[in-house]
Amino acid sequence: MTNSEEHHLPKHVAIIMDGNNRFAKKKQLEKGQGHREGKNVLDPIVEYCREVGIEALTVFAFSSENWNRPQYEVDLLMSLLKDTINEQIPRMEKFEISLRFIGDRSRLSPELQDLMLHAEQRTAKFRNMTLTIAVSYGGMWDIADTAKRLAMMVKEHKLDVNQIDSDMFGQNISLGDLAPVDLLIRTGGDYRLSNFLLWQSAYAELYFTQTLWPEFTVEELEHAIDVFNGRERRFGKTSEQIQQEK
Repeated sequence: MTNSEEHHLPKHVAIIMDGNNRFAKKKQLEKGQGHREGKNVLDPIVEYCREVGIEALTVFAFSSENWNRPQYEVDLLMSLLKDTINEQIPRMEKFEISLRFIGDRSRLSPELQDLMLHAEQRTAKFRNMTLTIAVSYGGMWDIADTAKRLAMMVKEHKLDVNQIDSDMFGQNISLGDLAPVDLLIRTGGDYRLSNFLLWQSAYAELYFTQTLWPEFTVEELEHAIDVFNGRERRFGKTSEQIQQEK
């Protein structure tokens, strides 16, 4: 993408960062080293998104299902997450980016929960972009958790059940104050959503690539945005209606 004025930028980009272990096997690296390599890919992607004016970037770091992985890998991922947060706080302040986390924090260590909260509070005032890291996250959990909170509001007479519709639900789910996901990218060659941002990505354009996450580049992100711009987003309407509106 050479000139953002010639393109319609997605407001919200989401990335399933897949392929770290396969990268390590391909390069004959030690177990876990693929995750370390993958951690370093995020910085240029974040900087590019901020530079061109993308409002929100959400990345899938650790899913609800990833708790089932070997313990050594879970421990390594938690350690890398701590390192990532500590490294990102000064970067977020430098570039004035708000850092958030979504997911079920109850399964995380108190130390990690405190660090996440600290990072969110330190960067909450920034408006240039929002970077969200999904940790211990699952789309089905997110939807169920939102339903539970709305049900509690009804039970406590803070909300009438007839007020609940898709708009209200969308405002109360994770990232409800951000634009819906416009472009969802999955690296690593698999063609599935893996329980990621199911509600928020209802009308997202999907981009799948064989590229393993540690090899994903800004240039390929630019290509994904070019592909996004080549698609007609109809949101249930016909092509003729879209052309008339234009």
